[in-house]
Amino acid sequence: MRLDPRSVVYRTARATVRFLWAIVILVVSSQFDDGRGGLLVGGVALLLVAVALYQVAYYRRFEYDLTEDTFDIRSGVVSRRDREIPLRRVQNVDVGRNVLQQVLGIAEVRLETAGGDETEAVLRCVSAAEATRLQDEISRLKRGERARAGATADRDAETVFAITIRELFLLGVVSLDLRLVPVFSVVAGVLVPSLAADASPFDPFGPIAGSMAASPLVAISVSTVALYAVAAAASGLIAATNYYGFRLTRGPDELRYERGLLQRYTGTIPLSKVQTLTIGENALARLGGYASLAVETAGYAPGDGDGSQSAIPFADRERVWSLVRSVEDVGEVTFERPPKRARTRYAVRYLLLVLGLTAGFYALTRLDGIDGRWWATLALLPVALAAAHLKWRSRGYAVDDGHVVTRNGFLVRTTRIVPYHRVQTVLTSQTVFQRRRDLATLVVDTAGSRSLTGGGVRAVDVDAGTAERLRDDVEARLYWSLAARREQRRRERESALSDEDWSPSPA
Repeated sequence: MRLDPRSVVYRTARATVRFLWAIVILVVSSQFDDGRGGLLVGGVALLLVAVALYQVAYYRRFEYDLTEDTFDIRSGVVSRRDREIPLRRVQNVDVGRNVLQQVLGIAEVRLETAGGDETEAVLRCVSAAEATRLQDEISRLKRGERARAGATADRDAETVFAITIRELFLLGVVSLDLRLVPVFSVVAGVLVPSLAADASPFDPFGPIAGSMAASPLVAISVSTVALYAVAAAASGLIAATNYYGFRLTRGPDELRYERGLLQRYTGTIPLSKVQTLTIGENALARLGGYASLAVETAGYAPGDGDGSQSAIPFADRERVWSLVRSVEDVGEVTFERPPKRARTRYAVRYLLLVLGLTAGFYALTRLDGIDGRWWATLALLPVALAAAHLKWRSRGYAVDDGHVVTRNGFLVRTTRIVPYHRVQTVLTSQTVFQRRRDLATLVVDTAGSRSLTGGGVRAVDVDAGTAERLRDDVEARLYWSLAARREQRRRERESALSDEDWSPSPA
């Protein structure tokens, strides 16, 4: 089978945008050299023609085929490449459609496999109907079913969550992507000096700008508040756009989601490949009793470098835990907090930070021509003590019969749940400062990519002796869980064979 013919138009437009900077330079430079202007314009035209011809050749040389056991791809314009992807290794089949793809009626299909740090195969692009068909067929074949002619969707899929307009609005309100702060800080570095220079007595913002220019403390405080306000507004808009129309359905052995306004995504989350369940609650969402749920699989997740997909972007905490318990049999969780000497460690760290900030402001006020209330930052000392206590209260761990559960973070609290049979390694680590207070961190690693980047299941600042006992306990439970699962699978196979061999005796 081939890609959709409309993919030639899309890929040509996409490649042209990549060369846009070179095209602009050529066109602009041609205005200053009348003798070579025609040649430059002709070169641009030849470049565009070459791009289009290459995309036509790519389309004609790209073929794929879905068999009962493999997904085969043959591609390459100059050098050929043949790939056979076993369906048993496929973790996720995800479909994305940006604005241009939606206009053209095409979609991009990505196949994610276990153990890879990048997408195994990408189809750019097939028709929207073909993308849906591939998702459904691969899901059925992985379940051991034969493809049904003309079927485009699993009829037994059940809608388990659909985001409402109210939840989408609240998601936008509580979302704050701190990665946007450095971006807007660059903009602020240009605008704030200009605002201070142009301040006038009749300008309502003039006094503020003048105060910012006169006092470094005021300038830093106002700029910080403004940066976070702008970043919060932008984060809310991005979150609402990404999760517009979010809908989660459940089939026989997988979850399927669809979301997005400008960029439309649909994807599958195989329940048999779940590594970790992560419940996220930032401070604002927690006050309103809301949370989110992300499911981590062993494959690499498209559009999300940490290998997880949102199962519920924003909902009532009870609804989130209800879905968690439908995926994993998790009971009521009672967390064990770190010892109180860990709280002392946090308090000392934050107090030193405030004192260092105060010393820095004092050094600034000693410079010629700069004045300010450098001692005002000492008001943060009680805040530092409160922050240390809240951080200590927000951390904890729990070990039950089937899972390891950890909790970390106050501003953004994350609760991570991993079943024992998904554990790859268990280890303890100690920093220099932890050793001074006889503390350690228990790390429970899974096959998910999140764990490989240092964000997996971690019980932080546990008593060192307790951490060692927990490591031995989790390892023992891991072996017991694997043995129990092997025994269960053996019984299921024997039961299936006995059902096949059994036949009613003649009357």
